[in-house]
Amino acid sequence: MAMITKVLVIIGGVNWGLVGLGMLLGTVGGWNVVNMVFGSIPVLEAVIYILVGISAVMMIFDCKCAKCVDGVCVPNTTTEAPKMDGSM
Repeated sequence: MAMITKVLVIIGGVNWGLVGLGMLLGTVGGWNVVNMVFGSIPVLEAVIYILVGISAVMMIFDCKCAKCVDGVCVPNTTTEAPKMDGSM
């Protein structure tokens, strides 16, 4: 999940950078890649923007799950039984 949020935030950041660059260069309509690709399907375009926004919020609060190592969720590959030391 952490990797998906990182990818979506990177996509959103690059998209906003291209929009700004397009505005500075005077391009009519800017260089909104999400709109260029999914503009004919406005609902899908809106869903992508919502997912990017949710990903950004998730990154703000950072992942606190026990499976995360350096911000990347790693599946638990070991299934160890609880250790018993014999004392009561």
